Amino acid sequence: MRNIWTIAQKELRSYFYSPIAYVVLFIFLMVMGLLYSNIVAAVNQASMQMMRFQGGMGQFNPKEVIFRQSFGNMIIVLLLVMPLLTMRLFTEEKKMKTSELLFTSPITVFEIVFGKFLGALLLYLLMLVLTFYIPVLMASVTEISWKAVLSGYLGLLLCGGVFLAWGSLASSLTENQIISAVISFGFLLSLWIVGFMGQVFSDTPIGTLLSYLSLISHFENFTKGLIDTSDIAYAVGMIVLGLFVTYQVVDSQRWKS
Repeated sequence: MRNIWTIAQKELRSYFYSPIAYVVLFIFLMVMGLLYSNIVAAVNQASMQMMRFQGGMGQFNPKEVIFRQSFGNMIIVLLLVMPLLTMRLFTEEKKMKTSELLFTSPITVFEIVFGKFLGALLLYLLMLVLTFYIPVLMASVTEISWKAVLSGYLGLLLCGGVFLAWGSLASSLTENQIISAVISFGFLLSLWIVGFMGQVFSDTPIGTLLSYLSLISHFENFTKGLIDTSDIAYAVGMIVLGLFVTYQVVDSQRWKS
């Protein structure tokens, strides 16, 4: 466990020694701030129109719409940002010719893979914490459902873990960071669009399987305030699978080096 934590700390420091962490945090927070402002403005305008023409809000819940759209937008932004966090995890070791030193040290492949994943996950957790001003800001002016908010953030944490695990796999497959980012984006986009493929083959076993593999279908339950063990099991399973395949790739490279 000590080796894993040491590697995680090393990865986390390397993010802040380079411009990557600062650029990713700035872009992520700036985009989320702009999107949140636009959502609030659009929902406020829609609420005013419904009050004016219908005399009431009916089934329309502005706070629920704001949070669900904010969480949905955050996943889209993460789809583009996460490859930037994982593209250097293993490619940097190959580029700096330090992979041989790492492989010959008294550290297991599991500790290397999980330590690097944990370092990236800690940076991602910081990103989520910095966006917590959104519900805090809303709570200062109106009453909100903290259960739904925390459920949404749990979904974001699990989805981010899946993104990082498969991004780690992409990084282990190549020595070029740009190629790693492209492969990672391809993996993540596949987890996104597989749900649409499931709709094409609806009411068939293939369609059911594809719909289950869709990350978005599981994430939507979290944004509704629903915490289902099957959704958690899916995310944990995808993380374990991504890290397992990464382990196999790194282990094969270790024997070749």
